[in-house]
Amino acid sequence: MSKQKTQVVLLGTGTPNADPKRSGPAVAVIVGENAYIVDFGPGVVRQAARAYEMGMEALAPANLKFAFCTHLHSDHTLGYADLIFTPWVLGRTEPLKVWGPKGLKNMTDHLHAAYGRDIEERMDGKEPANPEGWQVEVTEIEVGIVYEDQDLIVEAFPVSHGSFVSFGYKFTTSDRTIVISGDTEPTDEMIRQAKSCDLLVHEAYYAAGWETRSPEWKAYHASVHTSTLELGQIAEEAKPKQLILYHQLFMMDHQSDPTKVQEQIQEVEQEMIKEVKSMFAGNAISGQDMGIY
Repeated sequence: MSKQKTQVVLLGTGTPNADPKRSGPAVAVIVGENAYIVDFGPGVVRQAARAYEMGMEALAPANLKFAFCTHLHSDHTLGYADLIFTPWVLGRTEPLKVWGPKGLKNMTDHLHAAYGRDIEERMDGKEPANPEGWQVEVTEIEVGIVYEDQDLIVEAFPVSHGSFVSFGYKFTTSDRTIVISGDTEPTDEMIRQAKSCDLLVHEAYYAAGWETRSPEWKAYHASVHTSTLELGQIAEEAKPKQLILYHQLFMMDHQSDPTKVQEQIQEVEQEMIKEVKSMFAGNAISGQDMGIY
C-alpha cells in the first residue's frame, strides 16, 4: 500500500427523524483521490458537494464512483437514486460501483425503471449526456474482502439488525483502520473487527431515554440497535483509538417544540457521551454532519 493520509467525513449522521441539522446516514472514507461512501441516506450528494466546497476534492459530485450499503432500510438508501443520477447529470462518465446485501440489485433495477423516462430524455434529447454515468455495477456480497486495490482493502462482516442481511465494513489503508457499524445490536463480531482500530464509527441510542419508551419500542430498539451503555462496553473491549457515535437515536419527540429541539438534542448528546464514558476509558465523541476525522 502506498503512503497517504486517510480521512473520514460524516456526510450524514441522521435517523428517520427529519432533523434539518442531520442528513441521512452516509460516511465517506477518502483514500488518495477516491471517496468510498458507506450508505446513502437522504441528501448524500448535496452533503458531498458541501464537503467538496470545504476542500475535499474526492467528494466532488462527478467523482462519486464507489459506494457500500450496510442494509436495505429506507433511511440508509433513500439517497440511492440521487447517487445514481445526480453525479451523472453533473459529469460522471463511468458507472457507479456499489457493493451490498442481496436485494440491492433488485432495488437498483427498480430505480432505473422508475427513472427510465428521465434516462431516455437525457440520452435521446438535446442534453449532451454520456451513456455510462447513469449505469450501476452492483455486487451482492458475502462476508469477507469485497474490494481491494493497491491503496485499500474493504472487508464486510456480519452484524445483527432484525431480519435484514446486514453488514459492517472495515477499511484498511496504509495509515489507518476504520470500522463502520451500520445498524446493529451488540455482537462479539463487532468487538473482534474493531479490536485496536484507529476509528470506530458506531450507531447508538440514548440508554436513559430508552427507559421512557413504550414496551413495544423498548423491545424493538433493544433487539436491533446498540445502547450507549452497550457501546461503551464494546469499546472498552475493542479499545479503538477513537470512537465516534453516529446515527444517534436521541429518544425524544423531535416535533414537540421546534424552538427548543436543537438545544434538547445537544443536552442529550452530552448525556449519551457520559453514558459511553461510564463504560469506556478511551476517546469518544458524538459525530456531527460534515465532521472530518
